[in-house]
Amino acid sequence: MAGNFEFGGSIVWHPSPSYTEDAHLTRFMRRYGVEDFAELMKRSTQDVAWFTNAVLEYLDIRFYQPYTQVIDLNRGIAWPGWCIDGKLNIISSCLEKYIGTANEKRIALISETEEEQVCHLTYGELWRKVNQAANGLRQIGLGKGDVIGLFMPMTCEIVIAFLAIAKIGGIILPLFSGYGSGAVASRLADANGRALFTADGFQRRGIPVLIKPIADEAALAVPTLQHMIVLNHLGSQVSMQPGRDHDWDELISSQPEQAVTEITAAEDILMLIYTSGTSGRPKGAVHTHCGFPVKAAQDMAFGTDVGPGQVIYWMTDMGWMMGPWLVFGSLILGGTLFIYEGAPDHPGSDRLWEMVERHHITTLGVSPTLIRTLIPHGNKPHQKHDLSSLRFFASTGEPWNPDSWLWLFEQVGGSRRPIINYSGGTEISGGIVMGNPLLPLKPCAFSAPCPGIAADVFNEKGESVRGQVGELVIKAPWIGMTRGFWKDAERYIETYWSTWPDIWVHGDFAVVDEDGFWFILGRSDDTIKIAGKRLGPAEVESIVIGHPAVIEAAAIGIPNPIKGSELIVFCVLKPGAYPSEALRQQVREMVIKAMGRPLAPRKIIFVADLPKTRNAKVMRRIIRSAYLDQDPGDTSSLVNPAAVEEIRKAR
Repeated sequence: MAGNFEFGGSIVWHPSPSYTEDAHLTRFMRRYGVEDFAELMKRSTQDVAWFTNAVLEYLDIRFYQPYTQVIDLNRGIAWPGWCIDGKLNIISSCLEKYIGTANEKRIALISETEEEQVCHLTYGELWRKVNQAANGLRQIGLGKGDVIGLFMPMTCEIVIAFLAIAKIGGIILPLFSGYGSGAVASRLADANGRALFTADGFQRRGIPVLIKPIADEAALAVPTLQHMIVLNHLGSQVSMQPGRDHDWDELISSQPEQAVTEITAAEDILMLIYTSGTSGRPKGAVHTHCGFPVKAAQDMAFGTDVGPGQVIYWMTDMGWMMGPWLVFGSLILGGTLFIYEGAPDHPGSDRLWEMVERHHITTLGVSPTLIRTLIPHGNKPHQKHDLSSLRFFASTGEPWNPDSWLWLFEQVGGSRRPIINYSGGTEISGGIVMGNPLLPLKPCAFSAPCPGIAADVFNEKGESVRGQVGELVIKAPWIGMTRGFWKDAERYIETYWSTWPDIWVHGDFAVVDEDGFWFILGRSDDTIKIAGKRLGPAEVESIVIGHPAVIEAAAIGIPNPIKGSELIVFCVLKPGAYPSEALRQQVREMVIKAMGRPLAPRKIIFVADLPKTRNAKVMRRIIRSAYLDQDPGDTSSLVNPAAVEEIRKAR
């Protein structure tokens, strides 16, 4: 990797006894006779069966019929079988194990809307409402193996519906609430969806957003869709198709509060989560009852130490993997999940911190992009609120730059609260690398791989390297791995297993520094190669964001007949800053000074916004395609499609 990018610098946080003494990781290692974290990593990756069995036991995953074998590799490392002969339904581990105990009265779920309407549900109340929803689904003929979509705002009802689908043995299909009709239809049709949960709409920045018309339009293109359950959330008038559409209150609220839980095989499909591809149809990652939820709870326990009395809020939508991750992880661990339907800076820039104070949030998951948008407002917004409940910050979705990481750590966190950086993906069911309460932190870094993940960094020859940028890989199976892509086994093998034999290649560039800290530098397919020098977008973007006028940046490479590629940088300016040739030259000189003149940007382009997903991930492949006037592939996950057109015009 070219340039002088510093991978995090010095250690800035060391764990105190208040973090380490009673941490899940500490208790787990004591329980299973593990001396330290290094030994845990060695045992968990060299003896996958031992570690997986220990995790299932530690998390109290309930089985109706015990498994006879933890893992079966007869089909090869890409297609392992898990918990052979085991029977369970993950709902038993999320809710039913608490019923009839003192834990039934603990708060399981809190939701808040932009208008500050708050819903609190205890474990007992949530269990009863899930039972009612399950009975409603069965009343209209839905059951085991039926694919049921979720196209709803982030309210208590979406969690109830999510869990009810699992309870009847159905297959959950989460859909981003900002999708257009084409994206909803393509995913439902690909999965042969039989039903869809939706709502009249929701508020965003005080403006009503209607989604029932989108669902209606999508349904026209899904011949298998027979039922639509509609939540009246806004109180607006919507059309209801007789025979197909069911009002939530009429179908569900009058149902009995007891319901039978469908017994499923451990490897029965629980959920399909679609991820956007660069071309062609989206990929449907297949997850099972003993897969995704177990990995989610493991990472949440070992990384952010969530448990009874802890409230975790990760800013996400149910359509992204972090939504299901949040639900399954917190409930299996007996914690409280918080969800919010609205903009995190509406009506004021202190809204996020206000919610932390009001709901006593202990773990707050953010994105680097969000933090960069809050920095220009200064320290007053967070200083107005009591943030003493916070134990952990966490982040995922994209690489940090040091300035924004340090602002969150020092200014908001008082240099006392760790930022648990987390990176993996939908097909992982969580993380490959992650911080944790037992290990120190460097800015922007990951302390280590997640326990059970045999991660490594390979160079172009397939050799393990340290201190060099290479491909992030995994060398052993883990229980959360996707069971392939829905109806597309070849694409799954081609995507992850085709580079080196029996090696999962994740598609991210990474580096491990001399102190053993890990850094993710962005997607390897985003890499720019200029005159033979390999350049990571995050490296350039970190430099550019260092300018006091720039709040966001995206770097792409475009074809050059002599150098192979040349660099184009898009910048979003902070409020009060305006484009000028002088500013453009300042940014250009910053890159030249840090990277060298051969890597100087051909153009610096100022734009109002960058194309992003709801979880604030900047979509560089879409930026590049738009700038080159090429087909951008699947753009359905974007929350701001107008940004694409601005980039297209910039050429």
